Amino acid sequence: MREVAELNGDGIAGELRDAVHRLNEALGEPVSFRPVDWSVERRESSDAALDEGVELARNLGAAMKYPTVTETVSPNQVLRDRLGLAVIHRPARSYPGVSRNYSAHIDLHVVRVATGGTYEDAGHRIGFHSAVSIRIMERTPVEHAAHFAFRLAERQTRRLVSSSKYTIQRAADGLFEEIVEDVAREYRNVRHSRELFDALLAKLIINPANYDVIITPNEYGDFLSDAVYGLIGSVGLGASASYAFTQSHQPCIGIFDPAGGTAPDIAGKGIANPSGAIEAYAYLLDYCGESRRSGAIIDAVHNAIAEGQTTGDLGGSLDTAGFTDAIIERVVG
Repeated sequence: MREVAELNGDGIAGELRDAVHRLNEALGEPVSFRPVDWSVERRESSDAALDEGVELARNLGAAMKYPTVTETVSPNQVLRDRLGLAVIHRPARSYPGVSRNYSAHIDLHVVRVATGGTYEDAGHRIGFHSAVSIRIMERTPVEHAAHFAFRLAERQTRRLVSSSKYTIQRAADGLFEEIVEDVAREYRNVRHSRELFDALLAKLIINPANYDVIITPNEYGDFLSDAVYGLIGSVGLGASASYAFTQSHQPCIGIFDPAGGTAPDIAGKGIANPSGAIEAYAYLLDYCGESRRSGAIIDAVHNAIAEGQTTGDLGGSLDTAGFTDAIIERVVG
């Protein structure tokens, strides 16, 4: 049994955690969770909470994280900085039965460089009329992300698009594209092309089925992943995986979490949609070597929603526990 850290948060985090625990128990506990209280109250009262979560994730090499409120410090940023997380991977696949504007099938992967861009520097004001911040691009995180993206593309349709504003941000985004192009030479079976980010957004809205794996710098990937979740019908359907790497570009730490937020308006009501948390748990299992179970869980989530077994946010009648029951029934029988 693989031990993994469990970073418990705020709002609906407890209800999502309970859903994941029930599924994990039904599967015979392929992983064992080591919990850390990462509620905003504890994090704001003591730095020890952040330290405990970071060290446990580092020592165990894997963590399941639930939504957290950010007040003074962003827990996600702390994880990225202190664990050296270089890549955020957000898959997005159509859910049959979910209302959306684009009716054809979508199955694509956003690979986001987890560091750099404008997110590394909050900037500062210059007098009353101006402000400035620094834009950063570092070779090593981009190399990690590029290798991850190309390996992913080899398992998909062997197409990869890198996207940025390289004609305008010639230094930072130009370096990003240069690094991706260098890595591409090691993956001759993958067709690599690059597109300007604004043009990519337009093409994605017109026909997202044309895309498979997209790699972008930090903030572009943040924008893009939410846009893609909008195409499939809801940000709440998404799940995310973040990775740190060895010098040979192999993942050595994985952090897995639902893409949605803390949803304080429905917290404690037992009606939260746990599909994003359950898919994040499936990605955790895949990382821990349980690829068969991982695939079965992802298929179960999609099939349940396709058959109308959904929570209220998707027009169904199930509560959190009821949806979890539907997944367990499909996976375990």
